[in-house]
Amino acid sequence: MIYPKITESRMVFDLNGIWDFRLMEEGEVYTGEEQEGKNMLAMPVPSAFNELYNGREFADHVGNMLYRRTITVTEEMLKGRLFLRFASVAHQAQVWLNGTLLGSHQGGFLPFSFEIGKVVHVGENHMAVVVNNIVDHTTLPAGRLVRQRFPGMEEEVHNLPNFDFYNYSGIIRPVCLYTTPSTYMEDISIQGKVNGRFMWKIKASGKGSLNIRILDPEGREVYASESLSVDESGCLSGEGQIENVRLWDTKHPWLYQLETMFVGENGEKDCCGESFGFREVEIRDCHLYLNGEPIYLKGFGKHEDSPIRGRGFDLVYAVKDIALLKWMGANSFRTSHYPYCEEMLQLCDREGILLIDEAPAVGLHTGFSATGMLGGKSNKTWEILKTGDHHRQVLREMVERDKNHPSVILWSVANEPASEEEGAREYFAPLVDLVKELDPQKRPVTIVTYEGSSPESCKVAELCDILMLNRYRGWYDTEGNLKGAAALLKDELERFHLRCPDKPIMLGEYGADTIAGFHDVNARLFSEEYQAEFLKVYGDVFDALPFITGEHVWNFADFATAENIRRVDGNKKGLFTRDRKPKLAAHFLRERWSGLKKG
Repeated sequence: MIYPKITESRMVFDLNGIWDFRLMEEGEVYTGEEQEGKNMLAMPVPSAFNELYNGREFADHVGNMLYRRTITVTEEMLKGRLFLRFASVAHQAQVWLNGTLLGSHQGGFLPFSFEIGKVVHVGENHMAVVVNNIVDHTTLPAGRLVRQRFPGMEEEVHNLPNFDFYNYSGIIRPVCLYTTPSTYMEDISIQGKVNGRFMWKIKASGKGSLNIRILDPEGREVYASESLSVDESGCLSGEGQIENVRLWDTKHPWLYQLETMFVGENGEKDCCGESFGFREVEIRDCHLYLNGEPIYLKGFGKHEDSPIRGRGFDLVYAVKDIALLKWMGANSFRTSHYPYCEEMLQLCDREGILLIDEAPAVGLHTGFSATGMLGGKSNKTWEILKTGDHHRQVLREMVERDKNHPSVILWSVANEPASEEEGAREYFAPLVDLVKELDPQKRPVTIVTYEGSSPESCKVAELCDILMLNRYRGWYDTEGNLKGAAALLKDELERFHLRCPDKPIMLGEYGADTIAGFHDVNARLFSEEYQAEFLKVYGDVFDALPFITGEHVWNFADFATAENIRRVDGNKKGLFTRDRKPKLAAHFLRERWSGLKKG
């Protein structure tokens, strides 16, 4: 998938801004024509709609909502092909143009597009998008649709997410039009090895010829091909060699540029570029290696979450968060629990931040809720859930979109599924195989497991290249007893190592809710002192175990969740407040990570 950029042959037109918006009634069907008398509100795109207007009807809305705007098309835009692209719409979308249904897309975190040249005309065109925010046993993330009736009241519909973050929805990422020549490149794949070898593959829409060249980080040409013939399949691949290559890593994120020019049989030229890095990721000796050197992952699980904007696209917060990660001495984070916006991945490529790229497969467990209340009984999760088809679609779209990013070093297929239940291995084995098949770089793959999936009960450990464990000893169990928590944690990690002695282990989540400004001499629960002591105790355990290859604290910053009695204005496990002010533990962890010699 080629990110939309202006080139010699392509134009991009921004469709962000204020759109018309309204909540739709239950059972209402949109047929391409708007009903009279419906009041429309101003809605910024991209954004999450939930917190922009007052009233429970917005925060608690379940079902469809309608977005509308006009788009202006010129004769120049129709000379080749014209595409309409959504970077993501949460969670399902139907797109209409001039009363014609272009199509639909399921999944709230990955891009989709439609070719629209035959549907539009020169001048103003009317576009509508019906967005649905329901999560259930067929969607990723997963949830439940519940109907309740109270005495003397009409039936209420509630959508209960089985995940501990707010179900922000709407057109949450950018929308654009872009043009291509009539014969054009559909996809580019590029990877670089530490020895200077590079491999590329292009998919074009037809026959023609191809020229490629590579520019170094200063923009100097270091490789140029002869003209290459592309047959009727539209596919062509090759490789080459660059001498004295500069490797991409966390300290020196050197980016090279692949420039391609495809000339179709009709003589039209299509020019595209793709940045990439020369780097290799591997697992051996029970450790993670980057470019042949051991790398210890220091960082966080984090959310695309900020005040008012919710999950709405925000480059200001993206840049701020990367700056805070570097201030902390971190080198990585997990895109928990969904693929992030493309622009964040581009920023991490540029800044040398390592990413665990995660599918939105969270809530795949019918035996517990997402509010931290574990201990639910096994409930035939893998018989009840019907997410398999959607899961495969999401993984295909994620790998296709993110395959060229050097910052992406690991794929996460799911977070905290019912990996202890019968049927888990049968569900996940084909998905792990699919990711390995799709990824040209064959990056490591993992499934992040929760506390109920022990070394003795976990059904998926052998499927993973690296074991990522979410553990909250000292919080959700042994509350306040950090010595006991450390003993339990160390014992469990050693038992996992005995089971999988060739696999590195890292903590994907660990943390404690902390109210900013609450202090106590005795490091009590919810105090800033307890959070700092909690992290210190866990760090001591990690330092004592040589097979631990990383630590990701939960969470980078406080974030919004659904309302429940275990969450006061959201999840407070952040090292930073929601508006990015550091808690006491942030200073402790900054000192630890800055002086850590591992990797």
